[in-house]
Amino acid sequence: MNSKWLAGGWALMLVAAACGAAQPAAKPAGASPLSARDGRIRVQLMARQAVTLSGEIGAKIASLPVEEGGSFKRGQTLVAFDCGSYRAQWRKAQASLEAAGQLAKVNSQLAKLNSIGALEVAQAQGKAKEAAADASYMQTVVGKCTIAAPFNGRVARRIAAVHQYVSPGNPILDIVDSGALQLRMLVPSRWVAQLKPGNRFTVMVDELGVSFPAKIERLGAQIDPVSQSILAVGVIDGPADKLLPGMSGWASFK
Repeated sequence: MNSKWLAGGWALMLVAAACGAAQPAAKPAGASPLSARDGRIRVQLMARQAVTLSGEIGAKIASLPVEEGGSFKRGQTLVAFDCGSYRAQWRKAQASLEAAGQLAKVNSQLAKLNSIGALEVAQAQGKAKEAAADASYMQTVVGKCTIAAPFNGRVARRIAAVHQYVSPGNPILDIVDSGALQLRMLVPSRWVAQLKPGNRFTVMVDELGVSFPAKIERLGAQIDPVSQSILAVGVIDGPADKLLPGMSGWASFK
């Protein structure tokens, strides 16, 4: 084979390879064309307070007055337990306290008459204190027979049911605050110099297809060194009755 032809062929192959390497790499399939470069950031709407309520005593649930999705006020009873046995124990402890108190009083009078010694008086007083502690403990237990709402809100989910027996610590209700929602997002750390509390932006909510004015409330306390991002928390600046926790959308800072 002609050596000149071979040399020419190798040259053509090298040129083709160089041209191919110079072409830009294709974008991965499914990659989102939207990024922080166009001033838009993905945002999540969250309640300021979201709590899972659980009981501190083992008992059967007597009632759950508020249905899923229902609203409640702070201090309203959300869970009531069947506490007949605990209340009976409290009454028994109160009776024991009364008897122990009477015994201590009588022994004190007898001691003044030198009818009994100091040991009997001390023992009676000790039993009275023990009975008082038992009565106080049972009063505390009975006080846990209802769970009151810690804030104004709504019931997000019922985990347990009426007539179900639950052990201490078992989850019963998920509740969320009904106040203004938080807008939580991760913004590039390079925005820290310009992004300040009070800065205004717009949120397009996916579920509603509607935009809402908003403003930055605060920034996170540290930057994630891996993603080079920082938490930003905003709040809707105006009425937002249709918004619910869990909705999401795009925050636009243009």
